[in-house]
Amino acid sequence: MAHVSYSAMLKLALIFGGRSAEHEISLISAKSVLAVLDRSKYEVVPIGITRDGAWVCPGDVQAALRDGLAASPCTPVALLPDPSRPGLFVGAGRSVVPIDFAFPVLHGPFGEDGTIQGLFELADVPYAGAGVVASAVGMDKHLMKAAFAAAGLPQVDYVVLREGNGEQAVIAVEEAFDYPVFVKPVNLGSSVGITKAHDRGELEAAVEIAFRYDRKVIVEAFADAREFECGVIGNDEPQVSVAGEVVPGNEFYDYEAKYTEGKMAFRIPAELEAEQAAALRELAAAAYRAVDCAGYARCDFFVERASGRVLINEINTIPGMTSMSAFPKVWEASGVPYGELVDRIIALGRERHAARGRLLTSRDAAAAT
Repeated sequence: MAHVSYSAMLKLALIFGGRSAEHEISLISAKSVLAVLDRSKYEVVPIGITRDGAWVCPGDVQAALRDGLAASPCTPVALLPDPSRPGLFVGAGRSVVPIDFAFPVLHGPFGEDGTIQGLFELADVPYAGAGVVASAVGMDKHLMKAAFAAAGLPQVDYVVLREGNGEQAVIAVEEAFDYPVFVKPVNLGSSVGITKAHDRGELEAAVEIAFRYDRKVIVEAFADAREFECGVIGNDEPQVSVAGEVVPGNEFYDYEAKYTEGKMAFRIPAELEAEQAAALRELAAAAYRAVDCAGYARCDFFVERASGRVLINEINTIPGMTSMSAFPKVWEASGVPYGELVDRIIALGRERHAARGRLLTSRDAAAAT
């Protein structure tokens, strides 16, 4: 990875909130990132996105991150998809704040799914994390699993349900799998809307809940397995952290277990046989490449108790960055403290933007060379 020198302070837009069921988690993640940003390198411009999708700059970022965007007076702002008019338009557009880099700490739809990444591309603003395609594929569990399958990566069996399938959907699940099964909205993270169903009644209720969040629902076969997570950073040459084992206090690693103090724990580094640890790291890099990821991500795995086989579960292109989150913890255990990790993510985003800037955009330019 190229090292970026800081001849001048970088004006960094830290973007949080969003139109997602994971809005609150975004605020907590952003608070953690803000705390480790080196103020000798970065001038932070906080940008909140309300639940309605409005972009605002809070007057007191700490109050906004602690108590919500309504807790602090905010000024409307906008980023135009026009590279000829760079910067953040403030208020009625009478003033413009230049932006050197965007760091979205947004989870779920309208933030982790390629939409805001597309805006950054149109505005020609370098940004942290995966690009449009990797973000979209990583967010859509159906397409993500299809990409893993195309790459030949081992994973649990699954079926995809669509709205309007009705009773036929339940029958299709029962024909494919034994109970229990996991039911998930295709386009959400943080285990929002996920249910473990043990019988038909629970399955019907779980499908109804999942369809409240998305038009597609994925049902996965149960794996009697231990759960592990790895962090990955890099562009063309991904580096993989040590693995951490998830030890949930609930029946499975649900939203409450993830974000309630004392409901879960990590064993870092995980207790794995050397061959399993190597297979997990290799699979993490392969999954990262399978969706053409860049910047950083977290990969989640199952290791079957009976066979010891390692299975990829999913990739998260904007992983949780809270004090309880696995991503910064596994990198700290790998010798990369949180502040340095954020520095590397920013450098990778700038490196990727510079590489894209060298690509030709016209046939005339190609002919001239």
